[in-house]
Amino acid sequence: MTASEPGVAACRVVVSADGSRLHVDVAGPPGAPMVVLAHGWTCDSSVWGAVSRGLGPAVRVVRYDQRGHGRSPRGFGPCGPRQLADDLCAVLEAVVAPGARAVVAGHSMGAMAVVAAGGRAAFRERVAAAALCSTGLDDLAGRARVVPLPTAPLRRVVHASLLRSLLPLGPMNRVSGWALSYATLGPSPPPGAREHVARMAHACERRGRAAWGAVLAELSAHEATAGLAVPTAVVHGTADRLTPPIHAQRTVARLPDPERLVLLRGVGHMTPLENAPAVAAVLRSLADRHAVVAPVR
Repeated sequence: MTASEPGVAACRVVVSADGSRLHVDVAGPPGAPMVVLAHGWTCDSSVWGAVSRGLGPAVRVVRYDQRGHGRSPRGFGPCGPRQLADDLCAVLEAVVAPGARAVVAGHSMGAMAVVAAGGRAAFRERVAAAALCSTGLDDLAGRARVVPLPTAPLRRVVHASLLRSLLPLGPMNRVSGWALSYATLGPSPPPGAREHVARMAHACERRGRAAWGAVLAELSAHEATAGLAVPTAVVHGTADRLTPPIHAQRTVARLPDPERLVLLRGVGHMTPLENAPAVAAVLRSLADRHAVVAPVR
């Protein structure tokens, strides 16, 4: 999202625990129920654009670019779950007013940020409910179906190599667009989704992409779900090759307070792009039932 996009009320920079600078966009009226949105690997906050519009003018929507993505520089520090949690908590501390409690949603790596932050005081004091979209918390390389190999050990080696790769994506053309679409989208994505995915992936600086990809290749974060004690919905596409639906089932089984599992038929990994109305409906329901607006002083 850019400052010129209709509906953007403010753009600001939030500084995380290690000094990393995060670009944050805010839209919607002050004092309204708030939804905070965290995007995934090789994406940026624009992936939530249609969801943000679907939430309507009576919801205050906060979107931020993860470090190393969009308009947030990667900086020089390490990449890992702790940094994801630091960044989300920094955004929450900056945008959620005292006494208010927001709904937080993450897509893919953004959902990992939600899980990683769930046990922290800054999260518990400011978050009323959560949604995890298209994510997995362990063995991402072994369970992926992007390269259709017959055994988990083979898939693990090949997919981990792809995640960690420093190779450039090459020019934006029909071949590279098809490859990204095959990996990330379902068989019948909405108009513009393929182009949107390609723009985000090609804009992601390759060293940052590889650094975060290495984190995903090694991720084992299921134990962290114990700290995510707020009501939590899980949204997943049935045609997700990057994080097949088994991940959603495993996550729901471990959540302390699972709201529901929403499976979107024929949708791939990019749920906010592929079925924005369904994702917005889940978030709006959470906000209606759980979000707390700051008391008027």
